[in-house]
Amino acid sequence: MDGVGVEAKMVKKVALLMGGLSVEREVSLSSGKACANALREIGHEVIEIDVDKDIAAKLKSIEPDVVFNALHGRFGEDGTIQGLLEILEIPYTHSGVLSSALAMDKHQSKIMFKANGIPVADHIIANRAEIATKHIMTPPYVIKPVCEGSSVGIFLVKEEQDHPVQEILSADWRGGEELMVERFVPGRELTCAVMGNVALGVIEITTDLHFYNYAAKYEKQGSEHIIPAQLSQKVYEKVQQLSLKAHKALGCKGVTRADFRFNDYANNDGDLICLEINTQPGMTQTSLVPEIAAHAGHDFVETVAWILEDASCNR
Repeated sequence: MDGVGVEAKMVKKVALLMGGLSVEREVSLSSGKACANALREIGHEVIEIDVDKDIAAKLKSIEPDVVFNALHGRFGEDGTIQGLLEILEIPYTHSGVLSSALAMDKHQSKIMFKANGIPVADHIIANRAEIATKHIMTPPYVIKPVCEGSSVGIFLVKEEQDHPVQEILSADWRGGEELMVERFVPGRELTCAVMGNVALGVIEITTDLHFYNYAAKYEKQGSEHIIPAQLSQKVYEKVQQLSLKAHKALGCKGVTRADFRFNDYANNDGDLICLEINTQPGMTQTSLVPEIAAHAGHDFVETVAWILEDASCNR
């Protein structure tokens, strides 16, 4: 983030994409409002767009200089909107088509991580009907949609739980037919942001809930963030190294955030597992990336300004 100040380098017409069609719509609206305010503070013309299926026509009508992508989840974070922006030849923020698609697909990203020496938890991909019928992995394990974020649709199956999760069979289920069943890694929740190929600080997240779920992420006092995470220097630096390695393994751009579980009782060095990488991390008042950036000396406006200046096509 060297050389980026709080003043806009050049006033731009910014189309800020937010809301959208995914289950993370409300979080995206919060991220979008915060980023729009920050960009206006440094002089940019910002047009907020609640994304719908007519987004291509809207962008053609507006003719923005650049798109700030504040969408989360499907269609905004999975390479879909990125492909459209490439076709329209409008510079945009965050990661490109392929890296976004890979990161959104937890199964494919874990294949890439494993190939690059990044430790991941064992998992099985199975149909939700099968998962609801029997334990296809010895508990404890975690059930999660393959292509969702913000801990939406995640269930922890405890060791003493006799019956599989039935909620995934509900009529309003939006997590897809194929789900991931993943070995539960006990221990501490850690996360680290990467900006411009530089790994920033590491946060430890604590919560009174069973795990860091949607409520813990977005409700007031749902979790506590400890920065810098109280880890040995060796483990702290390893989290940073693996975060940068994951960022590069998928070819990510701009800002990302990698999430980890750390079981410091497993052995002398502990059991450090990479859960996933987020290419469109939240930018709300309780979001982790702004907090990590602030700890590194970059306030919210400066961070948003940097993300915008990093925008391009062919990402």
